[in-house]
Amino acid sequence: MRHKPTMIALLGLAMVGAAAFAAPPAQPGTVNYVEGAASLDGETLNNKNVGNATLEAGQELNTAAGKAEVLLTPGVFLRLDDNSAVKMVSPDLTLTQVELEKGRAAVEVDEIHDQNNLEVIDHGVTTRLDKTGYYEFDANQPEAMVFKGMAKAEVGDGKWREIKSHHELALTGEPNGQPLTKEKPIDFDTRATDELYNWNNLRSQYLAEANNQMAGEYYGAGYGPGWFWDPYAFGYTYMGFEPFASPFGWGFYPFGWGGFVGGYYGGWYGGRHWTNGPYYHYGNNHVARGGIYEGGFRGQGGFHGESGFHGGAMGGGGRR
Repeated sequence: MRHKPTMIALLGLAMVGAAAFAAPPAQPGTVNYVEGAASLDGETLNNKNVGNATLEAGQELNTAAGKAEVLLTPGVFLRLDDNSAVKMVSPDLTLTQVELEKGRAAVEVDEIHDQNNLEVIDHGVTTRLDKTGYYEFDANQPEAMVFKGMAKAEVGDGKWREIKSHHELALTGEPNGQPLTKEKPIDFDTRATDELYNWNNLRSQYLAEANNQMAGEYYGAGYGPGWFWDPYAFGYTYMGFEPFASPFGWGFYPFGWGGFVGGYYGGWYGGRHWTNGPYYHYGNNHVARGGIYEGGFRGQGGFHGESGFHGGAMGGGGRR
């Protein structure tokens, strides 16, 4: 759900990286992860480019046998599939627009404001993402899929066609910019996941784990919401105004959250919720007393004690 307009003033802090770790400030288009073969305007990307390379207006990000993740507005991740290409049209905070030129892309929206205008162009059709959620786009068989959230596709004459959760819309526009005129959204089974969805789920989990670590690192620092650099995972994660679950159900926490220890497991929201006060409840796992790291994460693939990442998806590695 979008926050009230009065909260947009805090976005001035959103583009500030983690000053304590001297990371470069993030901005829409910042490359946040590279896996396999990828290039930005013909220049090969690798892990050394993470946090430094930026997809600017008019530039293209391409993948071959590889994937890439790009930051858009604070709390929004664009992820490019294998053999895909996306062009940055506008990197502005109030108009963030990308064009999918080939292959597939996904967008995870964990934070969005009324002043944000977040758009994806596919096959000449502009689709605006209006709510937090998870979205996929396909340029090979042009379509917009809303797994969770709300989007609107341009149909011409200043009109837009609404696409609700669990619905997809065939994009029948033409490369000359003529929008679609006849198609209507149809229901689809969100349980029928594939490799792109699973990879996005995993990336969301890793970012949540980094967020959980950084929430402790920045305890009492008084920072505003935005992108924060994790020097252990070598990438940016997001911290918002309040605790929330990503579209895949992974928990994210704000600065100074003193009671974030508790259960931790995947799924599609799965009944997760937070309570006020010194206790924190996560799904049906357990309630833990407040205080950073007290008791640690004890769920699947989470934290354990004060020593950082242990087990689960981190495979026993990570910060010790």
